[in-house]
Amino acid sequence: MSFVVHSSSFLPLIKSIRLRTLPLSLAGVVCGGLLAMGGLGNDGSWWTFALVMLTACLLQILSNLSNEMGDHLSGVDGEGREGPNYSMTDGGLTVKQMWKSINTMVVLCAVSGLAMLLVSFPLLSSYFLILTFLGAAAIWAATHYTLGKDPYGYKGLGDLFVFIFFGLVSVLGSYFVIAHTLVPEAWLLCPAAGIGLLSVAVLNVNNIRDMASDEGLRKTIPLRIGARAAQWYQTVLIVGGTVLLCTPDFRWWLCFPVGGIAVHLWMVWTRKGKQLDPALPILVISTFLLALLYSLTFVLSP
Repeated sequence: MSFVVHSSSFLPLIKSIRLRTLPLSLAGVVCGGLLAMGGLGNDGSWWTFALVMLTACLLQILSNLSNEMGDHLSGVDGEGREGPNYSMTDGGLTVKQMWKSINTMVVLCAVSGLAMLLVSFPLLSSYFLILTFLGAAAIWAATHYTLGKDPYGYKGLGDLFVFIFFGLVSVLGSYFVIAHTLVPEAWLLCPAAGIGLLSVAVLNVNNIRDMASDEGLRKTIPLRIGARAAQWYQTVLIVGGTVLLCTPDFRWWLCFPVGGIAVHLWMVWTRKGKQLDPALPILVISTFLLALLYSLTFVLSP
């Protein structure tokens, strides 16, 4: 296998990686990891935590590259696209180069994920095998949102997959890999669901922005329910996710990310099309900060 990268394709590849999305992929694992680390002191935990975060970032990059490829091949990333143009649209990367990049990322995700499990569980133990299967499912989900014969993202199922993998699997999975337990920690469902809802909101505002260019090409939730209902859906996702991450122990420092989330919601109700693009990084960064500060509130509490 040829592992990309020629100098001429390096900068376009960085553009396609979409660095601004990486904090969202880290929100859940940082939250789950820090909550687990708060009750642990073993020597291997920080190494495991680092591998958890690396694997999450690699999966996000794989998802971004696969989504660009899928949208390019299906014609969604055409001239009428409301969002930013990426490297395939601009001609910076060819289809062959993107396939090489995707294949490389699949290998890196598998290697990083297996290394994460090997430092945490005995080889071929029941937990190792179950989590290996879950990791394979995560790779499949990352590559099939818009890519493949029947991508689930074009059928309006992206919201469900994002909630599961960016919320539940991200928080609960990272906690379990480090702490080796979940049984007494049912309360973790609150931050897991909260981060999941805010992650779905990132996808939803992206789909609201792209409604005009997506029409007739895929069936996102906003296209199914209409623009106004999509704004209310966004409001429910935002408020629900924020409440779950701000209770039961609200601290004043949580006001900073909550303020960013409020600005995002104001933009959703007052802007359309390309004007909504700045609302995405605001929500991504605010979600990451809220997840980080939420977990630190518990970790640092006496």
